[in-house]
Amino acid sequence: MRKFIQNKLKEQKGLTLIELLAVIVILAIIAAIAIPAIGNIIENSRNGAVKSDYQNALAAANIYFTENPGADGATVDVNVLAGTAADTTTSYLEDQGSLADDVTITKAQAGNTIDGTATANGTTYTVSGLTNSELGAIPNSDFNDEQDITPAYAATFAD
Repeated sequence: MRKFIQNKLKEQKGLTLIELLAVIVILAIIAAIAIPAIGNIIENSRNGAVKSDYQNALAAANIYFTENPGADGATVDVNVLAGTAADTTTSYLEDQGSLADDVTITKAQAGNTIDGTATANGTTYTVSGLTNSELGAIPNSDFNDEQDITPAYAATFAD
């Protein structure tokens, strides 16, 4: 009996069609789960990059307003901060990234605010009157072009 089983096992080589189909089905299920998850990760990182551009502009404006004091309500455009405006000689922002030239930072005692648009990968983001802490409160997954990105919207994510 033992020799009979050993001979049968020696005769089996490779995978049967059913085994091969089972492997393909398992791989298809794994792909169906993984592909949407990866797509969300990529989208969240794109949103985070744009949000970071806005936050970098606010940080550069803090330095600008320290070196160029003015009353609350004073404004500076992002192209001035980046040193790309015609009348600027100093750069406070190495690269304005996805931010358009119309992005403006307004000095305020309670925290500088930012207004304007950014475009990344064909998507336009518009923020209105946000401080750095309000920007930070919005998760990357919810920082997108489908929302009016305002202080009221940011408040929905505050602790």
